Amino acid sequence: MTLMTEPVSSLQDDNRKQLGAFLRARRESLDPQRLGLPRSGRRRTPGLRREEVAMMADVGVTWYTWLEQGRDVNPSSVVMLAVAKALQCTATETRHLFVLAGLPLGEVPQQVPCEGISEGTRRLLDTLMPKPASIQKPNFDIVAWNDSFGHLMGVDFNAIPEEDRNCIYLFLTHPAWRSRLGKRADALPIFVSYFRAAMAEHRGDPLWEAKLARFFAVSEEFEALWHQGYDVRGVENQLKLFTHPQLGDFHLQQMYWYSAPRNGSRLLVYLPVDDEGEKVLAWLAEQAVVRK
Repeated sequence: MTLMTEPVSSLQDDNRKQLGAFLRARRESLDPQRLGLPRSGRRRTPGLRREEVAMMADVGVTWYTWLEQGRDVNPSSVVMLAVAKALQCTATETRHLFVLAGLPLGEVPQQVPCEGISEGTRRLLDTLMPKPASIQKPNFDIVAWNDSFGHLMGVDFNAIPEEDRNCIYLFLTHPAWRSRLGKRADALPIFVSYFRAAMAEHRGDPLWEAKLARFFAVSEEFEALWHQGYDVRGVENQLKLFTHPQLGDFHLQQMYWYSAPRNGSRLLVYLPVDDEGEKVLAWLAEQAVVRK
């Protein structure tokens, strides 16, 4: 049986038409006065004129008109970013423009997820007790946690600086955290491959570059692995081995759930898979009672 697929040229034509329609809708939604544009004559249509968008994006009026008409004008990433800026596009809208134009997404600014942790999120983490749980950013910063997670990893997060609350940094610098994963000989190479994959879309970002430099500063081994290999790996659900001074060796199931957008923060929860895991959760529950 032969599968019928849409011709590439037809798909490209449709994308160009959608791109033009989106540009026009976006242009007509903008208020010239709010953008500080002078009043010059009666406007027959709402929003900005094409020549005003072209002027702000520093492109030709004819070229921009053709782009809105869905013609094959092959915009570059630099020009498309300028058009998106002129049209006051959000990160999501700019990404949409790039997809329709068939451009690589590496130049698109990343949407910044909300940095704050809501009271509802904190209640969620507490509700998961005694299951260890935390909220982590794409760069592995730990922004929220429950008591069980701290007891599992041997870290009092409230007692360490906010900039130190990072899974990789703690593995490199915190003896208790590292000892919990002591039986995993491949732990450091895996962390290197995790961060390399996560950083691919953030090259040149000062915050990410500073984070990487901090890892280098505290671990020559991390830096050597970073420069020696090119393995990349995404975080995934897996059975994870822990070593604990009171509980010995045991496995817990590592589970991730992602917020929207996909590159936003993620919820990490550890679940028991056997009797040893159930004993671990019972011990963690006891620690919470003792603390109260």
